[in-house]
Amino acid sequence: MRAKNFAAAAILFFTPLAGFAAPQLTKLWELDGLKNPESVVYDAQRGVLYVSNVNGAPPEKDGNGFISRVSPDGKLLDESWVSGMNAPKGLALHGDKLYTADIDTLVEIDVAHGKVLHRYAAPQAKFLNDVTIDRQGRVYVSDMLDNTIYRLADGRFELWLKDEALESPNGLYAEHDRIVEGAWGAMTGEGFNTKTPGHLKTIALRDKKISSLGGGKPIGNLDGVAANGRGAYFVTDWVTGKLFHVSPTGDTELLLEPGQGSADLSYVKDKKLLLVPMMSTNQLLAFRVN
Repeated sequence: MRAKNFAAAAILFFTPLAGFAAPQLTKLWELDGLKNPESVVYDAQRGVLYVSNVNGAPPEKDGNGFISRVSPDGKLLDESWVSGMNAPKGLALHGDKLYTADIDTLVEIDVAHGKVLHRYAAPQAKFLNDVTIDRQGRVYVSDMLDNTIYRLADGRFELWLKDEALESPNGLYAEHDRIVEGAWGAMTGEGFNTKTPGHLKTIALRDKKISSLGGGKPIGNLDGVAANGRGAYFVTDWVTGKLFHVSPTGDTELLLEPGQGSADLSYVKDKKLLLVPMMSTNQLLAFRVN
């Protein structure tokens, strides 16, 4: 596997909506040959990226899943750095511990030694998806198929919130006193189809109040949510393969269309680096944010 570099390839840039300026993206590189990559996170202390590989069907307990290590310039350092999982999806890093959602289990990994430390089971979970960590080190995990969010706190992994108003929670991003949720949209019962696509919501950590960001206008079947460091968010639509920029008031602008399967993206503010895993094409894409 190798990364293809794009030193100055300008990508789609749309005129900003009133009230906020959407960024311009330049494609830097793409890494081919991953195995259904779903999430990516940057470890600043070690200068590496961790990428979760489903390597098969997302709901199947097949033992094929693993985590890869990738350099920030797109070189594969260790394809199967930590293995022995089923279908690892969302990733979140806290100190020396990396967490990933694996169907009905939250897996805790020691990054210093590259080994699984603990598996926290959620027997009632149907489809654990994304992971985020608040300022107190509490870990939150979305269950997309059960309108549920679980939380790991003080060594206990328990149901934290269950509410149909979550509308199939996928992406999670913890900030300040709330979690920003990327809703897939309320499902029709026919696979992952939705009658109305999802939008960004917020969940107050204090009282778990759920609100729509802005007016709640549908955006898409949302997957990843990443803050841009200026109060706005990068958001992916897995089904249509679109990447959006969403303002603090919910105004939405299409940045580009990398293709179906654009999953749990990550933004490294210090490097102005936006990373997008592509589940359907087995790639990791990197863009410079200007």
